[in-house]
Amino acid sequence: MSIISLIIKREFIAKVRNKSFVVMTFLSPLLFVAIAGFIGYLSSMKAETKRIAIHDETGLFADDFVKQNKKEAEFKYLNLSEIDVKALKDSIAKENLDGLILIPKEDLENKTEYISNNSPSINFIENTQDVIASKITKLNLEKAKLDTLAIQKAQATVNIHLAKSSGEESLKGLNEIKIGIGGAFGYLIMMFIIIYGNMVMRSVIEEKTNRIIEIIISSVKPFQLMIGKIVGTSLAGLLQFTIWAIIGLGLMYGASAFFGVNVGPTARISPELMASAQHEMSGSAQMYISELWNLPIAGILIGFVIYFIGGYFLYSSFYAAIGAAVDNQTDSQQFLLPIIMPLVLSVYIGFFTVVNDPHGTVAVVFSMIPLTSPIVMLMRIPFGVPWWQIAISVSLLFATFFLVVWFAAKIYRVGILMYGKKPTWKELYRWLKY
Repeated sequence: MSIISLIIKREFIAKVRNKSFVVMTFLSPLLFVAIAGFIGYLSSMKAETKRIAIHDETGLFADDFVKQNKKEAEFKYLNLSEIDVKALKDSIAKENLDGLILIPKEDLENKTEYISNNSPSINFIENTQDVIASKITKLNLEKAKLDTLAIQKAQATVNIHLAKSSGEESLKGLNEIKIGIGGAFGYLIMMFIIIYGNMVMRSVIEEKTNRIIEIIISSVKPFQLMIGKIVGTSLAGLLQFTIWAIIGLGLMYGASAFFGVNVGPTARISPELMASAQHEMSGSAQMYISELWNLPIAGILIGFVIYFIGGYFLYSSFYAAIGAAVDNQTDSQQFLLPIIMPLVLSVYIGFFTVVNDPHGTVAVVFSMIPLTSPIVMLMRIPFGVPWWQIAISVSLLFATFFLVVWFAAKIYRVGILMYGKKPTWKELYRWLKY
C-alpha cells in the first residue's frame, strides 16, 4: 500500500472515530428536523391584529380602508373621524390603538400622516399610499369630466407568449428554475468547502500543536501528507453527508408511517382536492415538467461531481497551507478572508448575472476562472454550455489545483515546523522560494 493511501486511511479513521464527528453526524439531522418544525410552528401562529384608526377630514377615504377589513387580516381599520385627533394620539400612547392615519382636507399628497409608536412595515405604507392615490386619481378624473368607467375598460393587459425558433412554445420563469437548480448545487459545494476545508486546517493545526507532525514528517514527504489529509477528510465528509441523507429520508418516511401524514409536496392536500387538481392540470404545468426533464440532467450531475472534486481539492490546499503556517485558529483569520471572498463573489455573480445573461461576457469569464468556476459554471450548465467551454474550465480548474498544491506544499514544508511566531504575507512569500 502506498504512503499516500496509508495517510488517507489514517485521516479517514481518525475523523470518523472522533466523538464530535459521531455525535454531530447523528444529532445534526435531528436538530435540523427540530428547527424546521419550530419554524413551521412559528409560521403557523396567527399574528395579532393591529387596530388602525382613520381620521379622515375629507370623508372620502375612510370607507375604502374599512372595506379592506377581513376576519383574519393583519390590520383592522376603524373609522374614528368624529373623535378628536388629540384623543386618538393619547390612545396610541396608551397602546389602545396601534396607529392613526390622519388625512387632512387640503394637500393630501404631501400632508397625510401616519402616527404610531412603532415604525410601520413597507407593505403597510405602500398599501396606504395606493388606497389614497387611487381615490385621488378617480376624483381628478371625475373633476375633469372624464368617464372613469370608459377609461377602466380601455386599459389593456398584454400576455406575451414565448416560443423557440423551432416553433415550440417556451415558458416563463424557466430561467429562474434553472438558476435555482444550478444555485443549489453550487451552494452545496460552497458549504462543503467551508465546513470541511476548515476541518483540514484544524487537523493540521492540532497535529502541529501536539508536535505529532515532527514524528510523521520524518518518514513522509510534506506533499504526500497534505494530499492524504485533503482526500481523507473529504471522504469522511462524504460519509457524513450520506448518513445525513439516509437519516433525513428515514425520518420523513417514519413520520409518514407513524403519524399518518404526507411528507411530500402533496402534504396537507385532501384527496378530493388532489383529484380535482389532477383533472384540471393545465397544459403549461405539463410543459414545465417536460422542460425540466429536457434539462441536461446527466451533464448537471457529472458537472457537479467534477467541480465538486476540483473545487474542494483546490480550496483545501489553501486551508492546509494556512493550517501549517499558523499555531492556532485565531491567527488564521487574516488568511481566510482572501479564500472565502471568491466563493462569496461567485454566488453573487451566479444569482445576479447568470440568471439574466448566462452566456454573457461576465458569466463566461467567471465560469473560466478556477476560484469561481465551481459555482458559476454549475449555474450556467442548466442553460446549455458548449462543451469546449466546459473543457477549458475543467482543465484550468485542475491545472490550477496542481499548481496551488505545488505552491502550498512549499508553505506546508516550512510552516509545519514553525512554532511560536505569527507569519506575515511577506514571510509566506519568502517560504515559497525555499
